[in-house]
Amino acid sequence: MSTDPTTDHAAAQATEHAVLAAAERLVRAFAAHDTEAYFDAFDPQASFIFHAHPEVLDDRDAYRRLWAHWEQVDGLRILDCRSTARQVRVLGDVAIFHHQVRTRVAGPDGPCVLDERETIVFQRAPDGRWRAVHEHLSPLPAGAAPAAEAQP
Repeated sequence: MSTDPTTDHAAAQATEHAVLAAAERLVRAFAAHDTEAYFDAFDPQASFIFHAHPEVLDDRDAYRRLWAHWEQVDGLRILDCRSTARQVRVLGDVAIFHHQVRTRVAGPDGPCVLDERETIVFQRAPDGRWRAVHEHLSPLPAGAAPAAEAQP
């Protein structure tokens, strides 16, 4: 374990940047409706909680099935997604990332905009890659202003 504060700070910054890069890849794939890249960002054992779905999804395959249902039955298509107010807290090989998201989706009633906030828990895999192991999506509370400078 390093005792050099400069080295420790640089390592912490590098880790935070790696987590932010993993989150950015995930959001970019979601925004592009690139389901292969999007689901690849999640560990197979990842869990998911969505405010618009009554059950906790216990793994990535369960989420893939739900996504396919949304596409086939509801006509889901992600048109765009912007991420703002990003924050990361690194705790060893686990990192908690949260942000606000503004998503434009096409569905059975036409396009709509969803303002939500999301927490994604990442874990560093043995190969060094940060993979999402949990996602929790909530509506942005009434009265909360969406963050201003959105990033794709």
